[in-house]
Amino acid sequence: MHYRIIPVTAFQQNCSLVWCDATRRAALIDPGGDEDELIAGAEREGVTIERLVLTHGHLDHVGAAGTLARRLGVPVEGPHADDAFWLEALGQQAAHFGFPPVEPFLPDRWLADGDEVTIGHLKLDVIHCPGHTPGHVVLFARTARVAFVGDVLFHGSIGRTDFPRGDHGALMHSIKEKLLPLGDDVSFVPGHGPTSTFGEERRSNPFLTQ
Repeated sequence: MHYRIIPVTAFQQNCSLVWCDATRRAALIDPGGDEDELIAGAEREGVTIERLVLTHGHLDHVGAAGTLARRLGVPVEGPHADDAFWLEALGQQAAHFGFPPVEPFLPDRWLADGDEVTIGHLKLDVIHCPGHTPGHVVLFARTARVAFVGDVLFHGSIGRTDFPRGDHGALMHSIKEKLLPLGDDVSFVPGHGPTSTFGEERRSNPFLTQ
């Protein structure tokens, strides 16, 4: 497995282009915007995008999904169905944050805890991690020891819970009971900012060491 982080939108959201080395089939995790740049990134790597995967329903993570799904003829998978209300409100989200109009969509497949997402021969485990949003999921490449965590955890910080249906207690449970037990060696790609490891965050993240 290889991946490349492509920051998109004014929020510099980390969209991840993830691909299977054997098949050169790829997925975009959290295509929040700048669809031409995302397509060009896949072309530079010589990979074929076969699906779009969403960790949660916030605009900066999903804004280009509808357009890309139509242009590329690929399915959208995720997030968990508890984030349906965020996707249904994409127009309001775009207007609120000053984004251009967003093509509405619903995923072809909602994801649930324990599901798998396939990319070529690569398999990603789906872990439901509510808190930042109720339907947030994390994608875990178990063999490669890499997790794509969206806005659950950051280097030195954690996700916000002041949005509608955010839940700080649920977020901390997701981090401490679902993510950290995966192992200190696991690297993770957050929704914004630099990558880190679960071990580094366990030792130094002030929200986890209090």
